[in-house]
Amino acid sequence: MLSKRIWMCAVILMLTTAIGTAAELSDKEKLGKYVFYDKELSINKNQACAACHAPQVGFTGPDSIINVLGSVYEGSVPGRFGNRKPPTAAYAGDSPVLNNDTGTWIGGMFWDGRATGQTLGDPLAEQAKGPFLNPMEQGLPDAACVVYRVVTSDYKDLYQQVWGKLNIQWPKKVCSEAVTLSSGDQDKINTAYNNIARSIAAYERSKEVNSFTSKYDDYLKGRKALTPQEMRGLELFNGSAMCANCHVPPLFTDFTYDNLGIPKNLMNPFYYESAWNGLGGGINWIDYGFGGFFNIETENGKHKVPTLRNVDKKPYPSFIKAYGHNGYFKSLKEIVHFYNTRDSLDKCSDIVPPQDPKPGLNCWPDPEVLDNMNTLEMGDLGLTDSQEDDIVAFLKTLTDRYESHEENRH
Repeated sequence: MLSKRIWMCAVILMLTTAIGTAAELSDKEKLGKYVFYDKELSINKNQACAACHAPQVGFTGPDSIINVLGSVYEGSVPGRFGNRKPPTAAYAGDSPVLNNDTGTWIGGMFWDGRATGQTLGDPLAEQAKGPFLNPMEQGLPDAACVVYRVVTSDYKDLYQQVWGKLNIQWPKKVCSEAVTLSSGDQDKINTAYNNIARSIAAYERSKEVNSFTSKYDDYLKGRKALTPQEMRGLELFNGSAMCANCHVPPLFTDFTYDNLGIPKNLMNPFYYESAWNGLGGGINWIDYGFGGFFNIETENGKHKVPTLRNVDKKPYPSFIKAYGHNGYFKSLKEIVHFYNTRDSLDKCSDIVPPQDPKPGLNCWPDPEVLDNMNTLEMGDLGLTDSQEDDIVAFLKTLTDRYESHEENRH
């Protein structure tokens, strides 16, 4: 009896950690959180949004082994992988509806901006609709299945409390295949699906996900001082390293798109998924990012500028995070060094003899997309090794819930 009681306490603790008591959340945010952590919302009932966007790593990919290799995550169906590293789901709620009003594309969601926000007026909510139906991710057959599983879930009363009762004549084959509904019921499904997405977006905008409890935030409030190295890094970040040109405080992104000239990550399993990458498999597939999705050649190779908040958040010191849209880089030091030396080091393809190339030391591989590379704000910054370390030290101050998080709760 005692062992069973201990086991039950452990289960309750795990559920409290994963789902949370959410006392500080609104009902809509609570609903979004339940959906975010619900593994039932995948074809094999084995994958939630949190599988690729976990809080302990800043709402991005939580598996160190995956990050050190291909950096993309397997979906609900075994053997099916996405094509890019999971971006963080935090600090994204201020991304505007995709627009080119200033002559520069800004806003939208996903690495390639395809969740424009033009349908719902909210890119974050539109993004939330994508993974459920993506065969490489949660893989459900249609929106009706998503809605059905939510309104018949353990938290169905909360859905009804937030969005009202849903009266649908459910087909027997719902979730086993895409179903055909009456026009009236399909309209109800479309509305409910949008509401589910809005609930996820509400949670992703909540203080639980965007807590602003980093050392940097305490520094801004006058609570904490940065170390001399962190202060040097901040000055470089805002000054000669030009990081803040795109990673604009306080969110540390400007929601625009850039081609950094990142090399291919040849460990990405998507290269070898011939049924999905459209080029018969192999390394012929090229990720053209924003330009590829919207068919704009002058934007080829550009991906969304990510926030740097929680860029070093990890559950333990040896945990490996991946950086760049394809996860090519495996440490902050490595990607900062790339920003600094991309154009000052040789290309690895030019090193003779061929066995001598050492990426990051004497060369960098060719960029995946050569066109439209940012050559004004990166590539040959002239930073010393210690200055690179200073920038890394500053970036680490952007981690939420650091050692003094207790006082931040009051």
